[in-house]
Amino acid sequence: MPKNDMTFKIGGEAGQGIESSGAGFAKVLARGGWHVFGLQDYMSRIRGGHNFYQIRASESPLYSHTDDVHLLMALVPETIERHKNELVAGGGIIYDEGFKLDKEDLEKRGIRLFPVPLFKIAEEGGSKVMANTAALSAAIGVAEYGFESMAGVIGDDFARKGQSVVDTNLATARKAYDFARQRYAAGFDYKLEPVEAPPRMVINGNQALCLGAVLGGCRFISAYPMTPTSPILEWMAAHASRYGLVAKHSEDEIAALGMAIGASHVGARAMTATSGGGFSLMVEGLGLAGMTETPVVIWERWGPPRRPFVKPNATRTEQGDLLFVLRASQGEFPRIVLAPGTVEECFHAGWRAFNLAEKYQCPVIVLVDTFLANSVRSIPRSDFHFEAVEIDRGELLTDEELEQLADDYERYAITATGISPRALPGHPKAVFVACSDEHTEDGHFEDEDPQNRVKMVQKRLRKLDVAVGGPFDARPRPLRARAGRHHPRRLGLELWSRARSGGSVEPGGSLEKANFLHFTDIWPFPADKVQPLLESARRLVAVEGNATGQFARLLRAYTGIQVDDQILRYDGRPFSPEYVLDRLQ
Repeated sequence: MPKNDMTFKIGGEAGQGIESSGAGFAKVLARGGWHVFGLQDYMSRIRGGHNFYQIRASESPLYSHTDDVHLLMALVPETIERHKNELVAGGGIIYDEGFKLDKEDLEKRGIRLFPVPLFKIAEEGGSKVMANTAALSAAIGVAEYGFESMAGVIGDDFARKGQSVVDTNLATARKAYDFARQRYAAGFDYKLEPVEAPPRMVINGNQALCLGAVLGGCRFISAYPMTPTSPILEWMAAHASRYGLVAKHSEDEIAALGMAIGASHVGARAMTATSGGGFSLMVEGLGLAGMTETPVVIWERWGPPRRPFVKPNATRTEQGDLLFVLRASQGEFPRIVLAPGTVEECFHAGWRAFNLAEKYQCPVIVLVDTFLANSVRSIPRSDFHFEAVEIDRGELLTDEELEQLADDYERYAITATGISPRALPGHPKAVFVACSDEHTEDGHFEDEDPQNRVKMVQKRLRKLDVAVGGPFDARPRPLRARAGRHHPRRLGLELWSRARSGGSVEPGGSLEKANFLHFTDIWPFPADKVQPLLESARRLVAVEGNATGQFARLLRAYTGIQVDDQILRYDGRPFSPEYVLDRLQ
């Protein structure tokens, strides 16, 4: 019988606790020693609409979800209708015994049916809200996994609500577990058995970004809540007192960036977080940061558009803002754009963004799609490489250095690198004007002298040349990996290994010989590093989460290289390995 490689999916209406119970279930499986990947999907509503949480568990490292589902837990009949076609042969459905189903059709598909009195058990425990706990407990009963991990997570998650709440949830969980195990376990082929493994964190991209930012010295965040970046502000606010942070809930996104720029101007490592619509409101402030050469970090969830009162696919995933972010705001000024592709890369982007912002004295934008922001993975602490974190404040003058200045301080002094020595306000020798219009080296408004304008534009833009190469280069090369070689940070390699193990890739065929490149540092574009890697390829396929192939356009613009094919997805759903592989075939 297949063991220790299963995908669970729980679905129901918004308000039925799908997200919290799914996240808790991921912890349950991780404590059993398995590698875990959790994917949540929710609609742009407070209540109503269909939500689900999908959790995959395996003895092998996981970096993505899968399209196949082994056990579906339905809190409403709609869950079954939406997801029955995803079930593998011999897969099962746990559902409330009061649901009316077309059992004949489901059984013809080879699906096992496991009716359980979920809501009755929950109400006997004190509240029908606990039906989600009952469904997940029934799932591990059917899979014949021990109850201890479930009990431990329930104890941890509900401890703050008091022992009585813990006890009622435990009683509900135990009753559903025993019911399902006794009645259905013998008739279900897919099983889970605990494995010996070191402890792992269960963490998503948003949390990893926050952790990296805190370790990187972030001391100020201002933001206006906008799903799905709201959890960033919530996490930072919840940990503000512990880590010495100031977290401000601003009145809008315009104010959020303005506050972050002000905090950075006086020396705090400052950031804001928003989604595409909020970033659209920040573009004038972005220009202010660029012209005044103020280091500031903006985390942007690049995704489907959202406008006042009209929110098409607002909570879905997409990568549709790339070209907009590269050109947003008035005028021309340097910026750096990062796009982490894994939870680990989110962590490192969290602290690197502040180093880059202060080193090059410009805005840094970190792009994270909804899929990466919300998906959880189980990761050993060692994989984060905390020892790699360093704080580089760039050309920041100390009080002692200011005291030794023989001439007046010039905040925007023209230098070979374009990076001027930076002083924080407060020192008698560090008095300067931070002018949002074109200015002279000391920061004063210049009466539109064309020669000064040319000098200052060239000064600022030289930073991009320094950032993209040379002795000041702090940017890693684009990742290159060959199919079949183990590299634990890429969905792509998981795609190849899964396809080959399943016989989907012909030995010696073109897919077995495939390589792939993933770019984490997008701007300034590293054309000189990219070109030799791609020119050696016989065929290029761009995989992007947008409708127009924005990265492929960028690639062609700066290297002259045109891809041969594109795999684009813009239905608001994330790529799975199967989705990409089917289209490559």
